[in-house]
Amino acid sequence: MALLTLDEAKAQLDIDSDSYDAELQAYVDGVTDAIEAHVGPVEHRSVTEVHDLPSSGVRVLVLRETPAVSLTSVAAVLSNGSGYDVGALDLDGATGAVRRLDGGRLYGPLRIVFTAGRGDVPATINLAARIMVQHLWRTQYGAARGLSGIGGGDDVSVNEPIAGWGYAIPFRVLQLLEPYKRAPAVL
Repeated sequence: MALLTLDEAKAQLDIDSDSYDAELQAYVDGVTDAIEAHVGPVEHRSVTEVHDLPSSGVRVLVLRETPAVSLTSVAAVLSNGSGYDVGALDLDGATGAVRRLDGGRLYGPLRIVFTAGRGDVPATINLAARIMVQHLWRTQYGAARGLSGIGGGDDVSVNEPIAGWGYAIPFRVLQLLEPYKRAPAVL
């Protein structure tokens, strides 16, 4: 499922014609990476991670990209290693925790292929993407150019950049994304 569709962006900007579709599609596509940098994968995608594990193994392996939907394969990286049948593993999709169902340890290094993302795009994330497109669209067609019919009008006055984000993401977008914020990475 797409984080934001062209039709949703056009509705947010009150654009009825298709004369801006090609340009607006670039904005729609561009917000996905910025949103996902804050909340993790939204659109389903295949991810491959290599995990080096201590020689004593681990009871829980934590994937770096979350949320995770399903495991595709867990294979040994080294020729003398052994992989695991994904049917013998438990995946906690929200945290990315992978455990053996028999309680045993996982040994590696392992190459894990899995699907990351969310089944449905939460309405709040979609709204944040709409607002971000509107904010960015105004750099091209702002109210100062008299184009209120295509997304112009007043927006939050951004006088100070947001640390790590600059001016591209308004505070209101970050506030909407806060409940879905990605946990700090643990290596």
